[in-house]
Amino acid sequence: MDEYRSLAVFAAVHDAGSFSAAGRRLKLSTSVVSHHVSKLEAKVSASLFFRSTRSLSLTPEGEAILPAARAMVAAAKDALDVLAATNDQLVGALRVTLPAFGDRSPLNRSILQFANEHPMVAVSIHNSDHQVDLVKEGFDLAIRLGVLRDSALKNKRIGTFGRKIVASPDYLAKRPPIKTLADLQNCDFIAMAMISDTVTLTCKDEQFSFQPENIRLEVHSMSSAKAAVLEGLGIQHLPDSEVDIEIAEGRLVEVLPQWSPPDLGIYAVWPDIGPQKKLTRKLIEFLESC
Repeated sequence: MDEYRSLAVFAAVHDAGSFSAAGRRLKLSTSVVSHHVSKLEAKVSASLFFRSTRSLSLTPEGEAILPAARAMVAAAKDALDVLAATNDQLVGALRVTLPAFGDRSPLNRSILQFANEHPMVAVSIHNSDHQVDLVKEGFDLAIRLGVLRDSALKNKRIGTFGRKIVASPDYLAKRPPIKTLADLQNCDFIAMAMISDTVTLTCKDEQFSFQPENIRLEVHSMSSAKAAVLEGLGIQHLPDSEVDIEIAEGRLVEVLPQWSPPDLGIYAVWPDIGPQKKLTRKLIEFLESC
């Protein structure tokens, strides 16, 4: 059993890219991870990794045993899925990463509802507007928005979300009225580092795109962009779920409501490193039904 455990740790180190990253993924200390790999190397009388301060790569011996180690881990996961299939209650753990929306995000609420309905499932939620490496960080599922980049990850579109161009009443009071697209182009904008600055708007069959010339502030999260807009620093298009209450309360104003950014896709994305685990499938199905 110790040798099987060491093989699983070895595969995790390779997939995570480092001993410390594998430790975070497995919830083990770096020294324990190193101990398992060292034991395996002693067993096969060969080094499995080329180690340096900046990189970690497989030796020929490591490359030789990696497929079998991965197959063993996949077989164990399959066995657990079979056991779970005989139980009406879902059991296990899920690590999910999704954009850093606020508490009102339908995505956040749906995942929390899933956790509430399945008390034997431990759910770890990572909120960030920066895309993480699902394999290296050990995530089962990512929720991503907009247009997906080409990658080796598997994905499924599970919904859409709308956006509105908004500004605070204080900001609008300090400038001439915004009645045309030309007026809008002259406004101050809040840039978001993780998305393109290009603004694309549609009105019926018309479409208009422009690059804002006046970038008032650049931020690195959706919540920071919303805070900057509320503070009166400029304009940005934000998800409906993030601004509808503030619009109803008068704290934000929709600008040129006849023109709107196109709806964007919501995608479930998961690593293509073996059979998809049952819990991941169940969560995707749940999100689709919400």
